[in-house]
Amino acid sequence: MKVIQTEIKDVLIIEPDISEDNRGWFFESYNKKKLKDIGIDIDFIQDNHSFSAINGTLRGLHFQNNPYAQSKLVSCVKGAVLDIAVDLRKNSTTYKKWVSVELTEKNKKQLFIPKGFAHGFLTLTDNVEFEYKVDNYYNKQTERIIRFDDPEIGINWENNNPILSEKDRSAPYLKDCDISF
Repeated sequence: MKVIQTEIKDVLIIEPDISEDNRGWFFESYNKKKLKDIGIDIDFIQDNHSFSAINGTLRGLHFQNNPYAQSKLVSCVKGAVLDIAVDLRKNSTTYKKWVSVELTEKNKKQLFIPKGFAHGFLTLTDNVEFEYKVDNYYNKQTERIIRFDDPEIGINWENNNPILSEKDRSAPYLKDCDISF
């Protein structure tokens, strides 16, 4: 496994070791000991799996406030996405900064996103399947959303007219969102 540090401390790209032969390929998609060895000592307690049918679908920017904040280990198992993590930790030197990485079924990369970040992704292909490992259960009362096109954050999604849910379309700007980090 190869670990790549992003521009934001604690947000890591993980590239698995892939074994390929004439039958296909194999890799470990999760190994608690190996993650602990690189500093990710987290008990993931829930797996989530989403499907997006149409290229240009945007999901995000989502997070949960404390005490239900979630660390996430995300990957794209079918298709391709532009994955985004936004630092919402108010005392962080990278507050409001964001990182992006292309996650695809071919590159098999994963992105580790610690608590204190908003997360979103834009599908780059049709028929995308996306998986999340999280370390806290979903809690509707602490769920928050920030507008994907918030100028204060300034994410370059490379798509000016994404397909959005009503929830994401009506999300507040960062300045109007209560954040407990």
